[in-house]
Order: sequence, then structure tokens, then C-alpha cells
Amino acid sequence: MTAPKDHIIFPLDVASEDDAKRWVEVLGDCVGMFKVGLELFVRCGPPIVGFIASQANAGVFLDLKLHDIPATVAGAMAGIAELDVKLTTVHCGENPRMLEAAVAASAGKVGVLGITVLTSVSAADLARSGFHAARGGGLAELVLRRAQMAKDAGCRGIVCSGLEVRAVKAAMGRDFLAVTPGIRPAWAGSAADDQRRSATPAAALAAGADYLVIGRPIRDARDPRAAAEKIGAEIAEFRKAGSCATR
Repeated sequence: MTAPKDHIIFPLDVASEDDAKRWVEVLGDCVGMFKVGLELFVRCGPPIVGFIASQANAGVFLDLKLHDIPATVAGAMAGIAELDVKLTTVHCGENPRMLEAAVAASAGKVGVLGITVLTSVSAADLARSGFHAARGGGLAELVLRRAQMAKDAGCRGIVCSGLEVRAVKAAMGRDFLAVTPGIRPAWAGSAADDQRRSATPAAALAAGADYLVIGRPIRDARDPRAAAEKIGAEIAEFRKAGSCATR
């Protein structure tokens, strides 16, 4: 069985190698994965992935959100597959062939996740952009359509908000991974940020989320390590309550 901390992905949303290494040192044994996004990867490249993999008791989630023609995405994915990475991302977008090319190029060495709809995006944003699915069946319908596209292409799972996880799991099955950003513990307050569709750790896990991307509540805490451990304890308590309920 996975440890409670293994559900937590901490995003290294920093601009320097020194800052990234400091966070890895502080949180290396109390989160399950570190997320390396565009900002850090553009500045530091593959060496930062190698550093995390060698120094932390945690995996690497390389969140580059690839989105290009299938051949270009396949070439980029072939390079990612050579790194010590557990999960990576590709936008579902409008072309299933792009997802299929990414999965084929991954050669089974890294789990490919489809990005459905970013948690910073609302239904109103999508409607203004001309997405009829958002105006018709709602944003949740668009997420489900893209999740189905990702599954049909052979993706390991998707990235979606905690508000859509339950429907995704019901439609795609428990083995189809759901990685959920925008996680905000109740004790973290409601500070303004760019997340529009957020959920608490317990709500996301109850819906079926496999991994929780938790940044600001840990990073902005007075004691980040204690905050991460507090979230881990809440996850453990949630799992214990769920286990008792099934007896």
C-alpha cells in the first residue's frame, strides 16, 4: 500500500536551480513527487530532473504540457522517456493523433497524462473562447470527452480538477489515473490566486483522485515541512476512515 505522502505532488514553481534544490532538501521525504514545470525546466533543463531523482525520496512529474504536431510531440516525448521521470503531460487539444504519438514515443517508460481543462479556466472562459461543449453540456462534459480521447490513445490517465474526478472515474474506471491540481486544504484559507476550480484534499480523494498537486498551501506556510506533514496526516486519517467504513 502507498504511504499517505505518496499522494502529494509538490510543484517546483521556482525560477532558479538553487531554489529548486532547497525545496527538494526541505520536502524530499514528505511528498511523493516533485512537479517540474516549464519555468524550471526551461532554466535548468534535464539536469534538475536527474538531481531530484538522485537526491529525493520522491519521484519526478515532468509537467511540460506538450502541444504541437504529432511528429514534434513524439520527438519531445522520446527525449522525456530517457529521463528518470514517472509522469509527464500532453494537452488533449483537438488531435487524438498527437496523444497517440506521445504514448507510442514514451515506449512505456513514463506515464503519459492528458491535460483536459486547466484548473485556472472556468466555463465562462471556455464559452468566450468558442468551445460549444462548455456552453452545451457544461465544462464537465468537455473534460469527459477529452478524458475519453486520452484513454483511447493509451494515456495512463489525465489531469483534471477535483470537481470532475468522480465522473471521470465512473466513466473511465479506477485504474485510469486522475491527477488533481488546485488542492486547497480548509485550513489554508481562501487567498486569491489563479485557481478557479479547487477542492480540499479529502474531497478530491473521496471522488477518486490518485495524486494531489499542492503548491501554495505548503510553499506559503510559515513551516512548509510541517504543512506537508499535516496534509499527509489528513490523508492518512481519510484513508483510515474509509477503511473503517468498509468493514
